[in-house]
Amino acid sequence: MLMQMSSEGPYHNEFDFEFLGNTTGEPYLLQTNVYVNGVGNREQRMNLWFDPTKDFHSYSLLWNQRQVVFLVDETPIRVHTNMEHKGIPFPKDQAMGVYSSIWNADDWATQGGLVKTDWSHAPFVASYKGFEIDACECPVSVTADEIAKKCSSSAEKRFWWDEPTMSELSLHQSHQLVWVRANHLVYDYCTDTARFPIKPVECEHHRH
Repeated sequence: MLMQMSSEGPYHNEFDFEFLGNTTGEPYLLQTNVYVNGVGNREQRMNLWFDPTKDFHSYSLLWNQRQVVFLVDETPIRVHTNMEHKGIPFPKDQAMGVYSSIWNADDWATQGGLVKTDWSHAPFVASYKGFEIDACECPVSVTADEIAKKCSSSAEKRFWWDEPTMSELSLHQSHQLVWVRANHLVYDYCTDTARFPIKPVECEHHRH
């Protein structure tokens, strides 16, 4: 199952929640990914501290001009920080939509494609509740400069997600993120030297 935010075009920005599934009895894996200007390959995978098939849970994205935060039940599991001052592109100048789907990715997703989809369990159903978008509405035709201006807090209009307190995690959230990464992270592209003999530049600077 895939839940994502994405802009359009070959140089799109995208934030992904992807449930990869697993063999029966093994924990479900949740993969996150970040695309910037059409380039992804920033996967992180974790096993969750609950069975996501047993009940509804909250999967959220906080996106402002300083950070992208992935949250599960209000607990941050990943932070992608704006480091444009170090010459690293950040997704902030393209309007994005929200999408969800079920798709067959058994050629790569579950244990590298070793575990195939059992079609005898079809049809596969995803259910949602409590869906909410709190955002700045911005037509696709608006320019990057206009998006930045329209969706930033100003004297005329304030956006809660653009306030200074939302520019980084709180101390409690930072502790939560450390706990999640220490106990549940099973793959991080930043440490995959086989794929990236030279560490991706943003990995050199991210605190987490």
